[in-house]
Amino acid sequence: MQFQPSAARCGSITVLELVLMFLPPPASTWPLPAMSTPTRTLALIAHDGKKADMISFAHHHAEQLRQFNIIATGTTGGLLQNELDLTVDRKESGPLGGDVQIAADVVDGLVDAVIFFIDPQGKHPHEPDIQTLLRTCVVKNTPLATNEPTARMLLTTEFVAPTTEAT
Repeated sequence: MQFQPSAARCGSITVLELVLMFLPPPASTWPLPAMSTPTRTLALIAHDGKKADMISFAHHHAEQLRQFNIIATGTTGGLLQNELDLTVDRKESGPLGGDVQIAADVVDGLVDAVIFFIDPQGKHPHEPDIQTLLRTCVVKNTPLATNEPTARMLLTTEFVAPTTEAT
């Protein structure tokens, strides 16, 4: 004789009905809503001698950049907002702690990649802050591009580039 849950009775209710009485109600109705892919966060930073290069890069890749949450150091962020009308979460200027603020976001896992156009010819009084950001990216395995060719590659990788779901 095979066991049939609907036929097993405990008084006037089935065993299955008895078990279901003690289960919590479902948290949501079925089907569940489709989960959306979270928008990735990209940090953009440029030294004074490289700000024109960053703006040129941003103009060429504006549509791709609009797919990201953008954070930037103060001056670079202001230029990106004014020149491209991008929405930017502006941190302090680099020499005033902006590089360290972005490094903290990297540590907290809030940044998916960093594009930092470094001017190797310039002197930077906040060099320890710059090194902190670079070291943090290395330690946390956060993709880091320090020149335009690498930044272009970074924007096209599946790891960083936001994906659009098929509809």
